[in-house]
Amino acid sequence: MKSFVAGLILGLLLVFGGAYFYFASGSAPVATDAEAMPFEKKFAHMALNARVEKEMPKSVPFTADETAYLGGADVYHEHCAVCHGQPGQPATAIAKGMFPKPPVLLEGKGVTDDPAQETYWKVANGIRMTGMPAFKKTLTEQQMWQVSLLLANADKVPQSVKDRLASQPTPPLAAAPRP
Repeated sequence: MKSFVAGLILGLLLVFGGAYFYFASGSAPVATDAEAMPFEKKFAHMALNARVEKEMPKSVPFTADETAYLGGADVYHEHCAVCHGQPGQPATAIAKGMFPKPPVLLEGKGVTDDPAQETYWKVANGIRMTGMPAFKKTLTEQQMWQVSLLLANADKVPQSVKDRLASQPTPPLAAAPRP
């Protein structure tokens, strides 16, 4: 029994020592254009999904209507488009340089299959190690809900909202051509 416990302790020390050496020696990929570490995406998504499920609001305190969507379009343009893009516009330099790549939210499926409460949690709290900042100290509750409702319903917003989104130019910091 003593040799089993000693082997278990030695095995754990080797695993943790190897992990420490991997990071301390500079072998871990830390550049945004490097490949993900083994299991990085799996563990990150597992942790994010569990936390969001536990903490996201249970109900939406605002009505999903044209007024909310128009307000959400303004918030999106001002705070989100630089990373997540505008419909029909090329990705910005910031978006091209991020890891993981920020999802395109207003084209294709986006996050329209996510409940507004989940998107609200992500807007309010941000997502660690992705570049997604927390907005709960800079946006109002209403603004965070407006953009969350817009994104949850992006595939079925009225034409006035689509026009508002399309009329807004790509935010500053668009990718500059290389010489």
